[in-house]
Amino acid sequence: MKPIETIMRTALVIPVLVIDDAKYAQPIARALVAGGLRVLEVTLRTAAALDVIREMKKVEGAIVGAGTVLNEQDLRAAIDAGSEFIVSPGLTEPLGKAAVASGIPFLPGTANAGDIMRGLDLGLTHFKFFPAEASGGISALKAIAAPFGMAKFCPTGGISLATAPDWLAVDPVLCVGGSWVVGKGAPDPEAIMEAARQAAALGS
Repeated sequence: MKPIETIMRTALVIPVLVIDDAKYAQPIARALVAGGLRVLEVTLRTAAALDVIREMKKVEGAIVGAGTVLNEQDLRAAIDAGSEFIVSPGLTEPLGKAAVASGIPFLPGTANAGDIMRGLDLGLTHFKFFPAEASGGISALKAIAAPFGMAKFCPTGGISLATAPDWLAVDPVLCVGGSWVVGKGAPDPEAIMEAARQAAALGS
């Protein structure tokens, strides 16, 4: 199992996916991987999400994880579905302890110093900064991250292709989460592939 830092460094943009029909899973995953984005976060916001994870796992080259993991029950279901990493919007002690005990790469959501300190107490050093823009944007992340030299971040929430480079230029930021890469509803694989290419090109 890859460490969370390896996963975060695999691509500069992690698509945040809300998919309501598992039949769309493989076409979307194939288009994203072909465009250069291999790390895929499937949010547990739809009834189809666990099946989507199972289907995307069948696509060669895809590294598939679960997002919007809120509690131990979600964690167990996501792992059972084959998730290779876990992302949560916040950090509670029960979820944090369960995720650490499971050994799965875990990226908990943080929005303030207390969240980060709670994570560090659990042995975690890699965090999602969420919701990134609504929590004060780049200046807020810089200020919050300053006392925690060991912490690395994946800002998510309100970030676009246009603003992603500014976030990626912040020293402790390894990648960003992007919901802009894939729209809702029936997928357009060509459009998704092109959006993935543009996102992947941010690192060139």
